[in-house]
Amino acid sequence: MIHRLQELVWGPWMLAALLGMGIYFTAAGRCFQLRKFSLWWGETGGSLWRGEREKSGGGITSFQTACTALAATIGTGNIVGVATALTAGGPGAIFWMWISALIGMMTAYGEAYLGVRYRRREGNMWISGPMVYLEDRLKLPGMGLVYAFFCMMSSLGMGSMVQANSVAETAAYSFSVPPAAAAAAVTVLTGLVIAGGTKRIAAVSGKLMPAASGIYILFSLAVILSWYDRLPGVFAAILKSAFEPAAAAGGTAGYLVSRSLRYGVSRGVFSNEAGLGTLAILHGAADGGDAQKQGMWAMFEVFFDTIVICSLTALVILLAAGGGQAPGVDGAALTAYSFSARLGKAGEYLVSASMIVFAFATLTAWFYMGRQAFSYLILKTGLPVRTGNRLYMLFYLNAIFLGCLAKLDTVWQLSDIWNGLMALPNLLALFLLRREVAKNIP
Repeated sequence: MIHRLQELVWGPWMLAALLGMGIYFTAAGRCFQLRKFSLWWGETGGSLWRGEREKSGGGITSFQTACTALAATIGTGNIVGVATALTAGGPGAIFWMWISALIGMMTAYGEAYLGVRYRRREGNMWISGPMVYLEDRLKLPGMGLVYAFFCMMSSLGMGSMVQANSVAETAAYSFSVPPAAAAAAVTVLTGLVIAGGTKRIAAVSGKLMPAASGIYILFSLAVILSWYDRLPGVFAAILKSAFEPAAAAGGTAGYLVSRSLRYGVSRGVFSNEAGLGTLAILHGAADGGDAQKQGMWAMFEVFFDTIVICSLTALVILLAAGGGQAPGVDGAALTAYSFSARLGKAGEYLVSASMIVFAFATLTAWFYMGRQAFSYLILKTGLPVRTGNRLYMLFYLNAIFLGCLAKLDTVWQLSDIWNGLMALPNLLALFLLRREVAKNIP
């Protein structure tokens, strides 16, 4: 029953809706993500390359917001999701992952723009996200409540239990850490970070994500460049699998291209989360009120998450494991196998450590998003936001501890369903506000 519901929610119609919204914004902005690459890159990643750092004025900088957003998205999707996409969809899946990311960059722009444009202050914190622009701009408070509820449930499932379970399983497999010890350590460390509120979460993300991503990029490049002579063949295989697949074993031509497209697009969406509304929540906390600039930072995050990190993972796997498959391994094990093929045991440890760091960063970022949703719901009851924050922290830390110890097949499926149901109100809002967003694309 749950599996059928999961397939229904994440069927072709959902992927079509997510891509359709991005295609609309791409057309309305006349391919802004490509045409004005120098503009949005100069405002985001290029400014960091030049050594420019925005002053926060005591709040959250755009850079910290971007790192928190990357913390929420970079993780299992970049390691496990890419490996699964290549195994199921062939090398061509990475091509369609690139396409979904290029389109999703504009969806990310739209939701981040609206998140900043229609945020509001409650005490000393911003309340932002699809629930706010659904209520305040579109006068659809019921849909705002629906979004907030599913966002909260996703944070307690995919954001906490699933990520904590990934940390515990990886620590046990690679470093022989008992699950109970991992549960205690992860719960305490997460508690220390989130107890400091939004500023501490942003500060930790601002330090953790650049370091972890930088190390992962360096080791990936070390593997890729050591096999540079194989790269032309890999890119040829990607294009051939995406556009000119051989007939499937049963004789049905076109089977592989459809699987390449399906898995590439779905894993791309899973990885960068463009269209789910989470970027609107995260960017609403940024200091200052430049909605267009925050929209461009959201574009950068999708670009870095999928075009950079996912591509590096895919190239390592395709170089080491041929067509993206190795005997007896899949998912994180396939990625670990691919790194170890060139780096030895250190490769396995690299992937395991990366998964632990990325998953921990995801835990702290999803706490912020879940707390925002819970605060929105609490405000409707008339209770103080501070009381709601403490209550939610208790729920979240308990979910982390249980996630480290439990088997989570059902939680995985339910979290997937909650993520999909969370996207629906946001896609409705993006559709209804599409002209407003289109007018404000630089």
